[in-house]
Amino acid sequence: MPYIKGENRNQITLFPEAIDDYITPDNPVRVIEAFVDSLDMKELGFKRTTPNDVGRPAYDPRDLLKLYLYGYLNRIRSSRKLEAEAGRNIELMWLLKKLKPDFKTIADFRKDNKKAIKNVFKQFNLLCKEWELFGCEVIAVDGSKFRACNSKRNNYNDKKIKRHLKYIDEKISNYLKELDSNDQEEADTHIPSAEEIKKRIEELKKRKAKYQAMQKEMKEKKIDEISTTDPDARLMKVNNNGADVCYNVQTAIDQKNKLVVDYDVINNAADQGNLYEMAKKAKETLGVEEIKALADKGYYSTLDLKKCEGNKIETYVAKPRNTGSVANPDFHQERFQYDQEQNIYICPAGQTLYPSRIRKINGVEYQDYKNFRACKQCKFKDQCTSSKKGRTISRNLYQELLDEIDKRTQENKELFVQRQRIAEHPFGTIKRIWGYSYFLTKGLESVNTEAALSFLAYNLRRVINILGVEKMI
Repeated sequence: MPYIKGENRNQITLFPEAIDDYITPDNPVRVIEAFVDSLDMKELGFKRTTPNDVGRPAYDPRDLLKLYLYGYLNRIRSSRKLEAEAGRNIELMWLLKKLKPDFKTIADFRKDNKKAIKNVFKQFNLLCKEWELFGCEVIAVDGSKFRACNSKRNNYNDKKIKRHLKYIDEKISNYLKELDSNDQEEADTHIPSAEEIKKRIEELKKRKAKYQAMQKEMKEKKIDEISTTDPDARLMKVNNNGADVCYNVQTAIDQKNKLVVDYDVINNAADQGNLYEMAKKAKETLGVEEIKALADKGYYSTLDLKKCEGNKIETYVAKPRNTGSVANPDFHQERFQYDQEQNIYICPAGQTLYPSRIRKINGVEYQDYKNFRACKQCKFKDQCTSSKKGRTISRNLYQELLDEIDKRTQENKELFVQRQRIAEHPFGTIKRIWGYSYFLTKGLESVNTEAALSFLAYNLRRVINILGVEKMI
């Protein structure tokens, strides 16, 4: 039986096929065109929305935005690859009407319209809200590290610089000794000439001056590290106890369809302190009076939780376990019973700890409770504390609020366990399936724009899967 055969490439057809015939009614490129054509590009802040009267005509910003949306939906982010696809991809030929912008034009569009591209992300979310795709009741807040365009080798902290300076000083010292020495123990061994040694010393001195300039800059700016390729990037811990130069991408995801409500990119490795900001942004975007926010223990912060509760954001956050330096679990702080009426603590050995001074740690006030006299006579002292004086318990002055949040989280475990399913879905899709685990651009503002395109493409793909192309159009 013969194989299925294609058409003869040299056959001339009398009535050529239209490009539109190749694009099926349910092709996502039709959604991209419909969405971009519906936008008010001038209001969103795009440049060159009005054609010039003189000079060479510019590309319509709508066409370049369509090109980027198509690229991010199909795992093509590089401007050079987008240029190549525009000349050979039938879907892009249809979408751009056979326009072939060069890679510089494509890259400049993203660079010149950073704020406008973020506004497009927000505009699509307004559509999602209008289509009732947001549940507007529960959000999950989470963060993930994305590699920056900066290698670990080009990231320096004080310890690393001191190590380099020590090495350079040793090398210079060795070269100076060689200059002073005229002994040649092995005739066959190449001994560097005086000129060669002087040249190497000069090179080392230049490197030393560079490192010293970094130290001075770090001291003046009061920063802990410097990245030479991307100055905004920072060294952060990543999976499997490794470290890489990264950005921390924060997201707020709605429970109903796992759509990204809002996002932010920061260069602080810690998630702590970002819960309120992300929940507030999500609340404003969704336009609701109150909302429930789920987060892991990395977001557990007294000041943040207090702000959330005061702004009708009901939080469900895992409490981090703080054992301190106590090895015996029978004497962990949770084992000390607090008596609210008398304002005292009862230790596991039955002794009473009385209130002492109030001190502030990282903006949060704590009251100390202690009874050193009882500790001296206690037979369990060595199991309870390593302090010579005795055990001190510090109680957060907002502990009642924290206890209420902990109790709420424990009583609603079925709701809290959904956090991981909600929060990890966008990151799993974008980083693992699409491969966008790193940024191509440099600087906080630029990587924020990249993140906007990634999350816009993610939301667009989700909505296409939920509603379908024809219904969306």
